[in-house]
Amino acid sequence: MQVHIILVSPARPENVGAAARAMKTMGFTSLRIVESQAHLQPEAGWVAHGSGEILQNALHFATLSDALADIDFTVATTARSRAKFHYYCTPQELESQLVERQSWVNNVALVFGREDSGLTNEELELADLLTGVPMVADYPSLNLGQAVMVFCYQLSSLHQLVQKRPVQAEAGQLEALRARVSRLLVNLDAHNDQKLADWLHQRLGVLEQRDAAMLHTLLHDIEKKIDR
Repeated sequence: MQVHIILVSPARPENVGAAARAMKTMGFTSLRIVESQAHLQPEAGWVAHGSGEILQNALHFATLSDALADIDFTVATTARSRAKFHYYCTPQELESQLVERQSWVNNVALVFGREDSGLTNEELELADLLTGVPMVADYPSLNLGQAVMVFCYQLSSLHQLVQKRPVQAEAGQLEALRARVSRLLVNLDAHNDQKLADWLHQRLGVLEQRDAAMLHTLLHDIEKKIDR
């Protein structure tokens, strides 16, 4: 499993440098930048301090959708109060979710939003799962570099699991399941029920592999019945 860190429209080069430094410290190397050139500024390299290759190798994309084109499972970070979707996990719970997906997901994206406004609702809709750092203080905000460090630290154990169990996952399983569910809603003339569509979108993001496989089987039987 490859974990890609995606920063959406970061404004301050120093924050991107701090994120790169946090990534290298915890063993992550793939950085993607959306709609920003902050990683190319000298200030980013000054703060990165020894992790300049992560900035140099960072991939740039015009939109978040473009950055997710080859991603099998997307996790977006957000404040719970801003989230359109209500299925939300802590960093510890996220670790468990990704451990379960080791055998059936190749590429995971962990998406961080803008320093001042986070991710838009449209960008959150691209995610399979939402996460955030629970806050004790009334001011619910972390510096971008700090947020990246929290998640990279929590997920660093995934490196050890990869060494113990090198499994080549079959890409696109969750995407295929989403497509089948969407087709079913159309066939049932229920695709305009946004509440139902949102609920299904949320729940698919937390399915374990055996549950996804069982749902594929059920959908296959339903599709055969409808085709008759």
